[in-house]
Amino acid sequence: MTAVRLGLRANWRQFWLLVLINAFVGAMVGLERHIVPLMAEREFGVASRSAALSFLVSFGAVKALTNLFAGRLGDLAGRKRVLVLGWLVGAPVPLLLMWAPAWSWVVFANVLLGVNQGLCWSMTVVMKIDLVGPERRGFAMGLNEFAGYLAVALATFAAGLVADGYGLRPEPFYLGLGFVAPGLALSLLFARDTRAHVALEARQRAAPAGAPGLRRVLLHETLRDPALSSCNQAGLVNNLNDGAAWGLFPLLFAGAGLSFTEIGVLAALYPGTWGVCQLVTGALSDRLGRKWLIASGMGVQALALWWIAVTRAFQSWAVAAVLLGLGTAMVYPTLLAAVGDVAHPTWRATAIGVYRLWRDSGYALGALLAGALADLVSTAFAIGAIGVATLLSGVLVAIRMPETHRVGTVAAPVDPWYVRNDV
Repeated sequence: MTAVRLGLRANWRQFWLLVLINAFVGAMVGLERHIVPLMAEREFGVASRSAALSFLVSFGAVKALTNLFAGRLGDLAGRKRVLVLGWLVGAPVPLLLMWAPAWSWVVFANVLLGVNQGLCWSMTVVMKIDLVGPERRGFAMGLNEFAGYLAVALATFAAGLVADGYGLRPEPFYLGLGFVAPGLALSLLFARDTRAHVALEARQRAAPAGAPGLRRVLLHETLRDPALSSCNQAGLVNNLNDGAAWGLFPLLFAGAGLSFTEIGVLAALYPGTWGVCQLVTGALSDRLGRKWLIASGMGVQALALWWIAVTRAFQSWAVAAVLLGLGTAMVYPTLLAAVGDVAHPTWRATAIGVYRLWRDSGYALGALLAGALADLVSTAFAIGAIGVATLLSGVLVAIRMPETHRVGTVAAPVDPWYVRNDV
């Protein structure tokens, strides 16, 4: 039996397998990035922006809750089992979107997609953190999110091309069947559980025996710890603006008379830039630290959102989409790495689940807020208002969040709150 070791080099086969699996996870979301908002209007006659974004509310709320329990379930039952379960739940999604006779079916498909993303993406994140250990955590998260969001971009663009040639349904969703099958097969046949790596790292970090309960981690991470609570609010606002981008950008672009292919290009530029740049930003956070990369990234996102709100040309929207992707790349892997810095290995998956609970609640809140503002004022006003919230979130990180990663420090100290495991 091969000895268990931490580090990217020692675990490169499993690590890159998980990168590939996460690409298929991301591609499932990419199918929807601009097709489903247009389906609401053109296939089902849903005129209200709030009603059209109801699929995002269901997706975000379910994904957020699934994240919370996926982390805890991963700690208790093992990472691989949770990963495989996520693929089984997501398997019917492309079929439902192809043949949905009513908008409520689309909303239900997004409930299943939320469970799929919550279970599968959470486990690929946790398993990579388990494998690489503390020294290259930011780089690992950059690779994970690179694979996921580059796949989002490619699937978004591909779906747009298919829709331009064949219509919104069912042809674009045939791609989804090609994502589910290899994702499930690789997870079931080749992925290995990483609990032995968790046990090894736990032995290397001084800590009391056992692990805190879910309620205790939830309260501590949400309210008490300045680093973790700062990560939670920044993650929530980040996905609040991503939810607005997902739901409103295609409608804004379509209203300007752009074709499906042009909308697909713009919808793909944002997650594509986001994905590619994370190869740099994740590793950069290992060298420079987490705090200021997060705070400045929120500011870049705010600027991009305001730019999109005030312009009306394809070229300007393209530049703004790239800028939005860059700002998101500065934030996304860095937040995950910061949570991994603070949480002890014995409750890390639970902590990441709590973080992803709050982060992905942003999809639901963003859809509700953006839809209401778009109905009351305008789509452009809603996007600009989300930009204001994003800037304020970055300011809060700058004021409240301590630095969680010191260059040359192998492991963060154990917080005294963990000593009494009474919950």
